[in-house]
Amino acid sequence: MRILLVSRIDSRDAKAFTEKIRTVLEQEGAEVLYDRETASAFGKTGCSYAEADPEVVIAVGGDGTILRSIQQMDHPIPVLGVNWGEVGFLADLEPSGALEFIKDLPSGFSVEERMRVTLSHDNILLGTALNEALIVTARPAKMLKFSVIVDGVPAEKFRADGLLISTPTGSTAYAMSAGGPIVDPRIQGILLVPLAPYMLSSRPHLISSDRHLEVNLDSAKPAHLVIDGQKTISLGSSMTIKVERAEHPALFVDVRRNFFEKVDKKLRKL
Repeated sequence: MRILLVSRIDSRDAKAFTEKIRTVLEQEGAEVLYDRETASAFGKTGCSYAEADPEVVIAVGGDGTILRSIQQMDHPIPVLGVNWGEVGFLADLEPSGALEFIKDLPSGFSVEERMRVTLSHDNILLGTALNEALIVTARPAKMLKFSVIVDGVPAEKFRADGLLISTPTGSTAYAMSAGGPIVDPRIQGILLVPLAPYMLSSRPHLISSDRHLEVNLDSAKPAHLVIDGQKTISLGSSMTIKVERAEHPALFVDVRRNFFEKVDKKLRKL
């Protein structure tokens, strides 16, 4: 089995633990590679995701490390996250029990799918998000105007500091902090959460991914689109964005943990 290791490089302890993982996997007969950024931190030569063509990626870090890894994939590769961040909703393993689980990884594993969303304008792909896409003003303290169109019907118009377009997976991230609900990741839906809306009647919406969904930005103020906190695109002040379920979901190694049990334990850390 070929495995690609990705580590948070600003933590000495995370890098040391990544080396422990490498040792355990090589003892089990796995071929272990580093991505380029991680390898550089170790003074070694790494490779791109396409060059490695791994069967699984193990990411040691927080949610940002995992999201950055997924954004670099040309096609979905199963990811196993070891939490070395603050809360780490995407990281299913804690360091204390990670090595025991990882030791058995070369003998096989099951995979859990997580829905992603694609965002496009005039049939041009802007990006694909696992957690969320954020439309936010490029100028602080300036509001934006939004219209939400569902199946060709205007569903809501509002003014706000921004808009979060979240997947169920992302409902425990920025969307939760903005007042959105926690959504079961098995639900195929798209969560819209206004950021600091001008009217209190502007509430979060959970919309079936089977519907035709568009978000129209029409404002005198320029805006940015930020995808999973990793990619920023300038939108200008007027644009219609089509939002739909991505053809290919993200893949995670299934560690057989109940989602709601995990959320309960993670939230107790906040």
